[in-house]
Amino acid sequence: MPAKKDNDKKDKSCHKKTDTLELKIKKLKKEVKQLQKDLEEKNDKLLRIHADLQNYQKRMEKELISKEEEIKRKYLAEIIDLNEILKKAYEDKNPKQGLKLILNNLEKFFEKEHIKYIDCMGKSFDYVIHHAVTTVEKNDCESDTIVEEVKKGYMVGDKLLRPSQVIVAKKKENK
Repeated sequence: MPAKKDNDKKDKSCHKKTDTLELKIKKLKKEVKQLQKDLEEKNDKLLRIHADLQNYQKRMEKELISKEEEIKRKYLAEIIDLNEILKKAYEDKNPKQGLKLILNNLEKFFEKEHIKYIDCMGKSFDYVIHHAVTTVEKNDCESDTIVEEVKKGYMVGDKLLRPSQVIVAKKKENK
């Protein structure tokens, strides 16, 4: 009979281990379900965020296109005004007055858009805002001094719109 007691003890021990394992399995299954639920929630959240981002990008593209069209209309209106003044000047027997009006309108437009002429005559050459077309040798000035402006340069605010095209002097070497 001692063998039966040993078997009973083994059975109880096996049942305890089985019960413990079943509890662990239940607990792990519950954890897996919770993790799956969390994963689904995070995935849904990610999908919503992705959709929001795509909508934002589309909205920004539309706004950018709208802004570009608005700017284009603004500048085209200015060009149309200049075109009409040019036509009137062309038809006029004395076009000087019409040309003066065009120049005044352009100057007002430049002022409104903060476009400024780069004053460069007699100044030292600056490769950032000047483009040297050629150099000439001269006795009566310092090297790297601008002696002639071929094409005017312009700034918009503090940014370069177009560099001045200039002729730069080089001090003539005495032989």
